[in-house]
Amino acid sequence: MDSFLLMASVYLGAAVIVVPLAARLGLGSVLGYLAAGILVGPVLNLSGSEAKDLQHVAEFGVVMMLFLIGLELEPRLLWEMRTRLLGLGGAQVVLTIAAVAGLLSALGYPWQTALVLGMIVSLSSTAIVLQTLSEKGLMRSSGGRNAFAVLLTQDIAVVPMLAVIPLLAMAPGLDLGAGAASDAAHGSEIVHLIESLPAWAAALATVTMVAAIVAAGHFLSGPVFRYVHASHLPEMGTFIALLMVTGISVLMVIVGLSPALGAFVAGVVLANSEFRHQIESDIKPFKGLLMGLFFMTVGVGIETRVLAENPLLIAVATVGLLAIKAAVLFALTVPFRIHGRDRWLFALSLAQGGEFGFLLVSMAFGQGILTGPLAQTTLLVISMSMLLTPALFLLAEAMARRLAVPLAKQDADAIEEKGRVIIAGIGRFGQVVNRLVRTAGAQTVVLDSDMATIETLRRFGMKGFFGDPTRPDLLEAAGLMTADVLVVAVDSKEAALTIVRHARQVRPDIRIVARAYDRVHVYELYQAGADDIVRELFDSSIRAGRYVLESIGFTEYEASLIARTYFRVDRAAVKDLAALWVPGQPVDQNKAYVERARQLDRDLETAIITEIDEVRPRTEAAE
Repeated sequence: MDSFLLMASVYLGAAVIVVPLAARLGLGSVLGYLAAGILVGPVLNLSGSEAKDLQHVAEFGVVMMLFLIGLELEPRLLWEMRTRLLGLGGAQVVLTIAAVAGLLSALGYPWQTALVLGMIVSLSSTAIVLQTLSEKGLMRSSGGRNAFAVLLTQDIAVVPMLAVIPLLAMAPGLDLGAGAASDAAHGSEIVHLIESLPAWAAALATVTMVAAIVAAGHFLSGPVFRYVHASHLPEMGTFIALLMVTGISVLMVIVGLSPALGAFVAGVVLANSEFRHQIESDIKPFKGLLMGLFFMTVGVGIETRVLAENPLLIAVATVGLLAIKAAVLFALTVPFRIHGRDRWLFALSLAQGGEFGFLLVSMAFGQGILTGPLAQTTLLVISMSMLLTPALFLLAEAMARRLAVPLAKQDADAIEEKGRVIIAGIGRFGQVVNRLVRTAGAQTVVLDSDMATIETLRRFGMKGFFGDPTRPDLLEAAGLMTADVLVVAVDSKEAALTIVRHARQVRPDIRIVARAYDRVHVYELYQAGADDIVRELFDSSIRAGRYVLESIGFTEYEASLIARTYFRVDRAAVKDLAALWVPGQPVDQNKAYVERARQLDRDLETAIITEIDEVRPRTEAAE
């Protein structure tokens, strides 16, 4: 039997059995894939000799993931993240290296070995963290955005780390072990390529390649995609999307950069492309499959022999790694003002080792900085920490619930989108409006002060931003100065009035559609400046009244006509009465209001009777 088909069946079967079970238990798909890999590898020993080759293929899922993330970011937003990238991300890498290297030096390790191990464990798992953040709808939270900034910084930091390791190997005082360069792993090929060029030439080649990718994405992507789509073959769109990602990855490897970083840059360049959504839909299925395969290969690669020989050492090292990184990350939340539940999410989600650590371990072993046993132990510690990542997310959620922070103290999301329609409030009323408008193809920006509601929205694949809609700065960040329509659908009557007044003051020309609690609230909203006001139960009550009419003998057409007439006349009456309403005075004590209301009721009754008298003879004649 073909070994490839057998291995494919084994991996697919394990995933189909274990991953849905993990999802049902609330553990997430990442832990499910890791568990499936452990079942295939260490438990049943079914991984086969192709596991290493399979891992190289699976790592391409990380590249696709970074490409898709880049597609969701505009260059302007990336520039706005520069403080987080250089400050928060840079501080995390430097402080973690310093803490780990200092501890290992104190334990007697050579300073070169201690420094390399510090660099290795300073990296976190881009694949696992971003996948879990996306699954849980946390990418747009403050903790999720800051975690992404740190991960991106770490991916960039891999490049200088690859260049530093050979220099450390040449430093005096290091006893090169048996693991010389001849045993180097796949990462050394990149180093040899860099070393073959002078430093200035390598730097020039790198800059030229990145500039070429940016220019090609900006100027050539449109014509190329139009040419491909002119063939009217749907699979050609998938071909060109995959070719784009693979080609960029190859170019990045040639100049010694991370293929994932190059794919991210390409995604950012194409973020404003008219084909962005088409590219995203073509790539996503492959990304999901390869990411699942990647997590399974991590589980397969866990060295149970090393774990069995030194269980206490592995356990202490893994816990120590998680504790040191979590402590550094938690400390950084103070100067960078990450508060509440986001603080725990940020600190615990990035506490593990990362997949790029495997590359650095292989290179350090090949250069003789790490001995064979130390390299195996480090690989196992990284794997175990990655395996514990889903548990860290569960711990972060538990800590957030236990140490719940009042809403006013939680950081609002950074609003990264603009749309023609802003929806303030996404409860039952706002959800229907949002779905209707988006289904029609219009872009909306949703803003709500209930984090649980926003997280639920994200789990269903819809975007929303957490924040108080009454804050002028958040409304303006959502695009108040450029939007066509503002929908005010918040539950609080006072909050609705605050939003309408501010919007009308700063944007006299914007159309404001507001939800009203009752008739008095309608009057308040009219005076505040709303254009179209919908009483939250008005339309549904008219529909119920129409069903009643049909049940007592009116035809469907007559009942519908009466309902439409009632809607039209009553809506005009409310606008008429709004001019007579006096704030703070009960309506039943307002003589002019009461008299006009009675007259309008008589006019309504007359209009409905007139409609019935006109339509019934025609209906009876038709019958």
